[in-house]
Amino acid sequence: MSLIHALVARGSVILAEHQGGSRDFSQATQTILSKIPPNNSKLTYVWEQYLFHYVSEGGYTYLCMADDSAGRRMPFAFLAELQQKFNATAQPSSSLSDPPAYGLQGSFGPVIAQLMNTYNTNPPTDELSRAQNELAQVKDIMVQNVEQILSRGERIELLVDKTDNMASQATAFRRGARTVRRSMWWKNTRILALSVVVALVLVWIFAAQFCGAGLNQCGSKKS
Repeated sequence: MSLIHALVARGSVILAEHQGGSRDFSQATQTILSKIPPNNSKLTYVWEQYLFHYVSEGGYTYLCMADDSAGRRMPFAFLAELQQKFNATAQPSSSLSDPPAYGLQGSFGPVIAQLMNTYNTNPPTDELSRAQNELAQVKDIMVQNVEQILSRGERIELLVDKTDNMASQATAFRRGARTVRRSMWWKNTRILALSVVVALVLVWIFAAQFCGAGLNQCGSKKS
């Protein structure tokens, strides 16, 4: 999956979004939205192996998150078409200059999902060519590491998801280790008990050779 997460926002208020993966990147996207300047701009932020591409124009931000293997041409082609569809079908009227958070999720969320699926499976070649020309002409589309725009506290917040995953893995490892230790303890106990039984049987066999099966011959000799 190349495109993982996409959204349309006004300022830092998300109007509609679609997330394709199971991992939650809401904290990262909210942090990036809060750092986007109000003027029109295009930019790519780098975080781990992911790229956050956005186009900010007319007060609206169109943002998508993709694997670094997707490059920049395909994500920006997706954003251009996402912007076209939003302007044509979903942009609020002037009377709704301050739409509520996720106010367009029901109407435009499925459009984002369908468009993401199209670009993940079979992106339109003409859109890719147009995006390539725009990227070649626009010199102010820079790539910036997301670590450079974050304060220490925000870095910690973005690491919470990774820390939770590591904690879950550590808990599972400890649980598995306890299970293995318990299994080995029972196995050793069974081996010890079996060894004691075998030793008693061998002692009885050895004694029976001299004293008989009931061991009464040794008693009669003493009497």
